[in-house]
Amino acid sequence: MMEPRTDRPMTTQTAAGAGLDVRRLPFRHLVIAATLPLILLALLGIVLLARAPTSSPAAQGSVAPDFALADLDGNPIRLSELRGRPVVLNFWASWCAPCIEEFPLLQEAAERHADDGLVVIGVVFQDRSAAARDFMVRNGATWQAAMDPDERVASAYGILGPPETFFIDRDGIIDARQMGQFSAGSLESKLAAIIDEE
Repeated sequence: MMEPRTDRPMTTQTAAGAGLDVRRLPFRHLVIAATLPLILLALLGIVLLARAPTSSPAAQGSVAPDFALADLDGNPIRLSELRGRPVVLNFWASWCAPCIEEFPLLQEAAERHADDGLVVIGVVFQDRSAAARDFMVRNGATWQAAMDPDERVASAYGILGPPETFFIDRDGIIDARQMGQFSAGSLESKLAAIIDEE
């Protein structure tokens, strides 16, 4: 005599009573699994496009967007007050490996060109002030670093991620933009363009 089967699939009628349509459940999961990554990728693209200005006011040959920030010690920094001096504007973060690697080059250049009036300003991008301060102290930074808590300065300069560096001449004009880490050679050539223009 045959024993009754106990492993029978749930019928539509039984599933309806449980609130599930078992026949459609795997297909629904497949659709969600296939479309969710596409939706997330599209949203990421929209966010990145929204952050990237269509015509950046911080383009090479244009006047550098002015800003007023406070450095990590609360001292004011206003870019327009530095006219007449060459400026390196470096967007960085303490968690950024390329920023850490280029830091000694920037430190050495700041010291070597101090008599030329070179000003280096570090704008901390998406980092905590305590971490930024610790990094600056630990590495013996000699320049001001400022927090950009609402990212208005980063937005004005079209920053997508650190490091990004702007080389601003004595007239406040952006001479060059370095997206990503710079080498010693590229740093020197860009510095020469903004320092030796007198």
